[in-house]
Amino acid sequence: MLSAQTNKRIGQAMCDYSMLDDGDHVLVAVSGGIDSLVLLWLLQYWQKKAPVSYELHAVHIDMDIWSPEMAEPSPLLSLAQQMRLIGLELHVEKSLPLAGELRSCFSCSKLRRKQLFDLASRFKCNKIAFGHHRDDLLETLFLNMFYSGNISTMVPRQDLFEGRLAVIRPLAYIEKQEVVKIAEDVGLCAVGNFCPLAGDTRREEIQNMLESIYARIPGAKASLFASMKNVREGYML
Repeated sequence: MLSAQTNKRIGQAMCDYSMLDDGDHVLVAVSGGIDSLVLLWLLQYWQKKAPVSYELHAVHIDMDIWSPEMAEPSPLLSLAQQMRLIGLELHVEKSLPLAGELRSCFSCSKLRRKQLFDLASRFKCNKIAFGHHRDDLLETLFLNMFYSGNISTMVPRQDLFEGRLAVIRPLAYIEKQEVVKIAEDVGLCAVGNFCPLAGDTRREEIQNMLESIYARIPGAKASLFASMKNVREGYML
C-alpha cells in the first residue's frame, strides 16, 4: 500500500517536525477530497506501528450546498461509504453562517478553520491534521509571492495559542501523485465538491506554471522545495 520511499518521507516529516506524541488527541479535518481521506487512512495505519499512542477524531464540516435535485449522490452519503472503508467514525458538523459576508473561498476557508479550532477544543484535541502535501506547499509559496507580496508557505507544523494546539501536515514531504497512488491502492475515492466557487483560478494558474517549469528544468521541484529550508536571510531585502 505504501512504497518504501513514500513511507520513509512521511516518517521523516513526522520526525523532523515532531508531529505526533504519546497521548495526543488528533482532530483530522476530512473535507472529502482525496488528500484528507488518504491522511485519515494513513494516520490510522500508523497507529498500528507508531512508537507512540494517539487517538483520532475525524471531523467533516458540512457546507450544506448539495440538494436532492442534483444528479450526483449526496456527498455525506459518499463520505459515509469511504469512512466504512477506512473503518472510523465521522463526526459531521454543519458549517457556521457567514453573517452577511459575501461567500468566497477565502471567507469559507477562514470560517471553517475557526470552526475546526472550536471543535478541537470541544473534543479536547491538542492537534489538528490537514492533508496538505508537497505540491500544496510549493503552490502556496508562489501564490503568496505573486499575489500577497511575501515569501511564506504552509508549514508542516504550526504551534498556536501558546502551544495548546498544533496544526500538523504529515503529507508535507510527499507529492500529489503519491497521495493518489495510495488512494488507488487502498480503494479510496474523492467525494464530489458541489460548491459553485470550487476551483481556485489563481492556484490553477500557479499549478500550470509550475508544471511547465518542472517539464523544462529537471530537478526543479526538488530544488524549489529545498529552497524553503535554505533561506539566506543576509541576502534578502
